[in-house]
Amino acid sequence: MKAFEKPIRIGMVGGGPGAGIATAHRAGMRLDGRYALVAGAFSRDAEKSRAAARELGVNESRVYASYEDMAAAEAARDDGIEAVAVVTPNASHYGVSKAFLEHGIHVICDKPITDDLEDALALHELAEKKGLVFVLTHNYSAHAMVREAAVRVRRGDLGEVRMVQGEFASGWAAGQVEKDTDNKQAAWRTDPVQAGEASVIYDLGTHIHHLARYVSGLSLEALAADVSTVVPGRRVYDNANVMLRFAGGARGAFWITMAATGAEHGLSLRVIGSKASLTWCHEDPHHLTIAWPDGRRETILQGGAAQSDAAAALTRIGLGHPEGFLESFANIYSDAATAIAACRDGVRPERGPLDYPNTADGVLGLQFVEAVRKSAAADGQWMDIETITTLGC
Repeated sequence: MKAFEKPIRIGMVGGGPGAGIATAHRAGMRLDGRYALVAGAFSRDAEKSRAAARELGVNESRVYASYEDMAAAEAARDDGIEAVAVVTPNASHYGVSKAFLEHGIHVICDKPITDDLEDALALHELAEKKGLVFVLTHNYSAHAMVREAAVRVRRGDLGEVRMVQGEFASGWAAGQVEKDTDNKQAAWRTDPVQAGEASVIYDLGTHIHHLARYVSGLSLEALAADVSTVVPGRRVYDNANVMLRFAGGARGAFWITMAATGAEHGLSLRVIGSKASLTWCHEDPHHLTIAWPDGRRETILQGGAAQSDAAAALTRIGLGHPEGFLESFANIYSDAATAIAACRDGVRPERGPLDYPNTADGVLGLQFVEAVRKSAAADGQWMDIETITTLGC
């Protein structure tokens, strides 16, 4: 942060008691000192919302009963919020984001952008029309070694990309976690109304889809999917296997599940080229492995001299000091702050190919979800993915 830059006034919708991902968002806001959390509609329960505000140091006069009230009131204040963080269940992302965009307020939204492709396109068009920053927190792309991987693919270290293999095989819902009435996350993520019937595709699938696109630089042209519910009694899909065809002829596959018994977070990516391949794993995020056909292996270390300038820009401490999940959120929030600060100065921010995910990424993620759903409903038939020329990517 520049010494003269005032912190960006930000509000939050959602993020009350038990809202786990909101903790990561708030840590991301705070780490670089570029935001001040000054308002919120933290819960539909008024007392819980006020209690959250007290814990977070937010003046109770700026705690709102609804996001609609919050958007209108904050837009009318001279010291109103400049941005809002949306950390609610999937089904409400569209309505919340739309309300704040219409009032001229920048949006930082947890993924997926919405639970409906047409709504995602509408948000993209609205943000573009208003000239507002809309950031989607696909935070894994903001790990230093993921950005390093993307740099190396783009400069040709791997040669022509031939295959992309991704897994998001989490075990958090391998049991009937929805029966735990105190588990707020399990309650909404296994509710088809709040999370969508294709819950695991919205929740984890959009992440691995974005990560694969980000690192490989390839767009997805077609897919064939098999989805299932492996935990008895569950009302949403919790497992998927997806075969992929990318532009240029590359092939790939994703395994996406929240029911992998004994697994930890389970996110990993391999990109195989004509000259070399790379591997990155979220459970060892500081290392990127490059492999050549003659048996050589190179491990790039976060903070080491071998990392690129792009990766170094996401490294705060240096070699040997762990930086991980919360720092990846901070990197996304810092990118967002730079863009919002430019808007303060009347400058439309330029966004490079390795910068924060935006509405276009969100639309492409929803295209992926819709194609998976259609393919699964058609017994695994291949589904083409239409190019949307208005996205500009």
